[in-house]
Amino acid sequence: MTFPLPDIEISEALIRKFDTLGPRYTSYPTADRFNTGFSEQSYIGHLEQRVGKPDNPPLSIYVHLPFCESLCYFCACNKIITKEHSRIAEYLRYLDKEMALVAAHLGSDRKAVQLHLGGGSPTFLTADELSELMAIVRRHFNFTPEAELGIEIDPRTLKDGTLALLAGLGFNRNSFGVQDFDPAVQQAVNRLQPLEMVEKAVAESRQAGFESVNADLIYGLPKQTLESFGRTLDSLITLSPDRIALYNYAHLPQRFKAQRLIEAKDLPSAEERLQIFLMSMRRLLDAGYVYIGLDHFSKPDDELNKARLDKSLHRNFQGYTTRAECDLIGFGVSAISKVGTSYSQSVRTVSAYYATLDLNRLPLEKGFSLSADDVLRREIIMTLMCSAPVEFAAIERDHGIVFADYFAPELARLQPYAEAGLITLDADAIRVTPKGRMFVRASGMVFDTYFGQPTTSTYSKLI
Repeated sequence: MTFPLPDIEISEALIRKFDTLGPRYTSYPTADRFNTGFSEQSYIGHLEQRVGKPDNPPLSIYVHLPFCESLCYFCACNKIITKEHSRIAEYLRYLDKEMALVAAHLGSDRKAVQLHLGGGSPTFLTADELSELMAIVRRHFNFTPEAELGIEIDPRTLKDGTLALLAGLGFNRNSFGVQDFDPAVQQAVNRLQPLEMVEKAVAESRQAGFESVNADLIYGLPKQTLESFGRTLDSLITLSPDRIALYNYAHLPQRFKAQRLIEAKDLPSAEERLQIFLMSMRRLLDAGYVYIGLDHFSKPDDELNKARLDKSLHRNFQGYTTRAECDLIGFGVSAISKVGTSYSQSVRTVSAYYATLDLNRLPLEKGFSLSADDVLRREIIMTLMCSAPVEFAAIERDHGIVFADYFAPELARLQPYAEAGLITLDADAIRVTPKGRMFVRASGMVFDTYFGQPTTSTYSKLI
């Protein structure tokens, strides 16, 4: 059996051959390589290296809001299940303190071009709390007029006027967690949200003036079948979101306690998952969506597709983005930052987060300072992840190497991908073919010097 991407056909045999386990490369090195030797002072040093530099990149701000009212059994996010809304006021006070500590090391000339609120469920916050949060963020950071402000939304938490309020606060993009519309699947994962609820939320988003609406789906959930997920896709396509993320559920109950509440016998088999994925790709492409890469689709006129076409697409901890040259500053528990040649991650628990900030210290748990080799490999892997050409001359000029000599072993290991038609490999570049766009994680892994070394992480299948 084969299924089509534009102008090509991909066989199941090809998918089976290259569908191994591997990182998703929202960073390189990947987060499982972060270490506790990277300290608060390490992070401050990387922040201060940027101060006063004429080529300083703008800022992308991420705020992690971990609170949820109910537990979704599939969820692997860092979250706190509670109905005590009184906990928000304290968390906001500490976010304010953390932002003040970080801003003191940024300099006054840094402009912010992106904000993303994730969780948890950011819309767990009341209207007043969301307004207070945005006042805190704007007190510490100056956003450009064209800044992209996005928020993750649990449709079950929306109240009348919430979306209009968010638009009034400056948000112009949102993302709805849909996962699946089938009642049996929703019951199995403890996330009951009827289609009508999401229809109303999307309609109100359009009415409020949101420029982009995203919807997240997950395939591989308990009780899912080819037929039931086909009905979910039909319903979602009718709602016509600008972007769709189609995630592969990773069942790791040994790591994520909530997943132990899922009956393993109810999960679709590996063969069924593959068929659901193939059907979903076909259905979305037939509906006019463009395949961006990995698990992302967009309408042809969406900024993501425009960035893909003009080779400005980028990838970070939020997935694919149009804002390539940014320092990412994360706030809140478990938030990750990327500043220059460093990554850092905050402590995972609220108690540790508060205790560290009470000492007027940044709540860093671990991080990573990249070597010159790491920076070089990051550029290549992220270029491949965005299906852009890796041009040897530019790499050689920027990094002072001879590509063919430096990466001789990697070029040899890429030969099977070239023979399968997933890349073209010639004297001046590595180019991802249309067929190879589904397999960029695999070709990127060739350049990952850490892959195969001991890790605490369990990687997901590539497809």
